[in-house]
Amino acid sequence: MDFTPKEMDALQEMANIGAAHAATTLSQMLDTQIGMNVPEINVVDISRVGEFLSDELTTMVIFELQGDIPHGGFLVLHFPRDSAVRTASIMQGSAGAVHTFDEMDQSTIVEVSNIMISSFLSATSDLLGFIMLPSPPALIVDMAHAAITSLIAQMTIEVDDVILFRVKLTSEEHNIAGNILIFLEVSTLKQIEARLEEMTTSPNTA
Repeated sequence: MDFTPKEMDALQEMANIGAAHAATTLSQMLDTQIGMNVPEINVVDISRVGEFLSDELTTMVIFELQGDIPHGGFLVLHFPRDSAVRTASIMQGSAGAVHTFDEMDQSTIVEVSNIMISSFLSATSDLLGFIMLPSPPALIVDMAHAAITSLIAQMTIEVDDVILFRVKLTSEEHNIAGNILIFLEVSTLKQIEARLEEMTTSPNTA
């Protein structure tokens, strides 16, 4: 599916709004300033997702898209291993300590991901005008390509394209890299495309 340049600008704005809300929520949890930007957005064929992720041990927290468009796709918060460990240590107030990404660390990452994705979807839902909610999260720790391949194999919905948000989280003391991957069922992607087209062609659009 092709988006026009104007629609891509609107998609970028949607991502920026969602990311800003997610960063604000995380900042409140950590009681420290957290920045979150979306430097790049790609709409790619699902078979090419692996090209955008390094093949390394990774942590992925997966949510099924629910709400007004149930079973409309999946959202994945992806952290390289070192970023996942660093995020867990910050959340637990033990930044700089040695972590082995044990059960507590994993639980912490799931909690962080749940808050971030919920905030992201809340903000984008307000913008698009339909409700998108996350399912309870599922954690996968595996090689990035293997994890994505496994997820795709388990999907029973029709998905051709993936909206890939490359997101970087920053704080004064730490740098954390991550990606938000959104796998959308074709009819859901068409709903978003239609809404973005409506937004970008409205006489009230600046």
